[in-house]
Amino acid sequence: MKKNQSGFTLIEIAIVMVIIGLLLGGVLKGQEMINSAKVRAVNNRVDGVAASWFAFQDRYRALPGDYTTAATNIPPIGAIAPVNGSGDGLIGTNAERGQVWFHLAAAGFISGSYDGTASAAATYNCPTTRCADNSFSVGMLISNGNEAQNNTGTRNELITGMGISSSILAELDRKIDDGFATSGTMQLGNGGAGWAAAAVTACLNGTGYQTVTPSANCAAVLRNI
Repeated sequence: MKKNQSGFTLIEIAIVMVIIGLLLGGVLKGQEMINSAKVRAVNNRVDGVAASWFAFQDRYRALPGDYTTAATNIPPIGAIAPVNGSGDGLIGTNAERGQVWFHLAAAGFISGSYDGTASAAATYNCPTTRCADNSFSVGMLISNGNEAQNNTGTRNELITGMGISSSILAELDRKIDDGFATSGTMQLGNGGAGWAAAAVTACLNGTGYQTVTPSANCAAVLRNI
């Protein structure tokens, strides 16, 4: 006796393929939305820092951390009082780098409670008890230096802190600067305390950010502070 062989019809196969396509499209769209949310989070943090940085200067006619009469004019946070800076217009000492976020928070320009302890230059892993969070659980640092990939001369810079994907930094750079990792006011960092040279290399692709195989541990420097 002959047995009837069962199988899928072309219509059934087509329906399955459509369902698979919809599922894949949903996954990819979801991933795109997650990445966009991460870019917005970092962008909002950077914008917030810049706004508070300039607002502090507008009120006190001085830089946070560098303010010479901070102990007199800014209230303490709990039992910790602000420490005066040198007033030279540079965030150039460990003490001033540690006081930047303390001054901003004590003056009411940012939220959070910071201990104000000294921070070394070129620190890419500043603790969030001392420095404002970059949205990836690592503190940002404001310091006078030259941590960008391709700049000469020193200036007050914002180091975003490590732990940010190179693809996120690439998208952020396209939004606020020229999209290149080695030029403009936003660039990939050089690497320093807490961020090894090999990790920096993994974030670069020529003059751009590595987006083919994105590294999850990157940091940028913004020189428009």
